[in-house]
Amino acid sequence: MATPHIAAEKGDFAPAVLMPGDPRRAERIANLLMPDARKVSDVRGIGAYTGTVDGKPLSVMASGMGMPSLGIYANELFSQFDVRRIIRVGTAGGLAHKVKVGDVVVALGAHTDSAMNTTRIPGIHFSAVASYPLVAAAVAAAGSDTTIHVAPVVSRDHFYGNPAEQVQALADYGTLAVEMEAAGLYAIAAQYDREALAVLTISDHLLDHSQDMTAEEREHNFERALALAVAAAHC
Repeated sequence: MATPHIAAEKGDFAPAVLMPGDPRRAERIANLLMPDARKVSDVRGIGAYTGTVDGKPLSVMASGMGMPSLGIYANELFSQFDVRRIIRVGTAGGLAHKVKVGDVVVALGAHTDSAMNTTRIPGIHFSAVASYPLVAAAVAAAGSDTTIHVAPVVSRDHFYGNPAEQVQALADYGTLAVEMEAAGLYAIAAQYDREALAVLTISDHLLDHSQDMTAEEREHNFERALALAVAAAHC
């Protein structure tokens, strides 16, 4: 049955959902991948689409920005619509010199400065990690492409005003990118014994803004990340 934020019925969603942040990107992905896609929900402008890719069912739904927004949809998809895995397909900012604008990061885990995961298990610092089968499928699909990286990211509550020394420390500890959703997604998947992964295109770089993507480029330069996400969705 429909939920407060998803106007769909059980069976309208595939077991695997690709989840970009932007509703326009969700529609673009659905049109690109699934000629048979149908819109199954459109509450508050957050479109959800279901169709098939190579004969296998797949859904695409936007999450909005940040962990609170994504958390609403991930909770409802996992708990009410029999979704088994969610793969975030998004953009991220580069933190380390080893990643360049246009590279793709498969987020093995996600540090966070958010309080959302601190109360999940009292007395425990929860580790927000991706589901291994999804990581393995994405890595296999990447092949020998050296512009695709597997590493931790950091999920921030604040887009602006993060301390420069903290950014440097994260990079020193092997964190390659910053975004705003993965840590929340990974925790919610663990809560429901489901699977999750984030596959992120580096759209800008905190150390060098000279090559940052334009807003239009952010909306179109995600094909390689999308291919890895589909491989994970159907592994």
